[in-house]
Amino acid sequence: MKLLKPGCSIIFTLLFLTITTGVFCQSQTEVRFTKGVNPKYPTNFYFKTLSSTAKPAAVAIPFGMMAFALINDNKKLETDAYETLAGIAIAAIGTEALKVIVKRPRPYETYSDIYPDEIDNGNAFPSGHTSVAFAAATSILLNQKKWYFAVPAFAWASGLGYSRIYLGQHYPSDVAAGALVGAASAYASHWLNKKFFTGKKKKLS
Repeated sequence: MKLLKPGCSIIFTLLFLTITTGVFCQSQTEVRFTKGVNPKYPTNFYFKTLSSTAKPAAVAIPFGMMAFALINDNKKLETDAYETLAGIAIAAIGTEALKVIVKRPRPYETYSDIYPDEIDNGNAFPSGHTSVAFAAATSILLNQKKWYFAVPAFAWASGLGYSRIYLGQHYPSDVAAGALVGAASAYASHWLNKKFFTGKKKKLS
């Protein structure tokens, strides 16, 4: 718990700074970066497939953990599954709220030389795909604490974030904010679980 509180403070400080940037500033550097990454025909199969895994994986990871926990009667893993699901839910809700508040248009809505893989009517800031991916990856890190789980999870989440820029759907700051929202949501869920559920169980025992 002592390590968790400073971690949460850092995450939320970075999150505040990133959101402030999203509200008040549109950097020409990130516009140029987006144009450099995004091709005229963003049809790369790898990036399109990677991008499409965000929501299915966000569902499959906690429910897969739950199924494995029930089969093996693993109470800790069952609790971890609930915590992971809660972190992803917090990330999804927080992301949608920020989209409504910031109301940043998609890159291709502002710049005619940025090309999307498909038209999305939602706002850009922050990236919802990146948010749920980093919520899942951070939950895995917090609960499993093994590099061979955490490294692939963060590699997947980072690659997915990059794919959203490649596909013309987001600016880098959208992706960065999505990653921070996701990580902060996972930390919040972990803290709530320790404070109100697993922590109380330990005291009672």
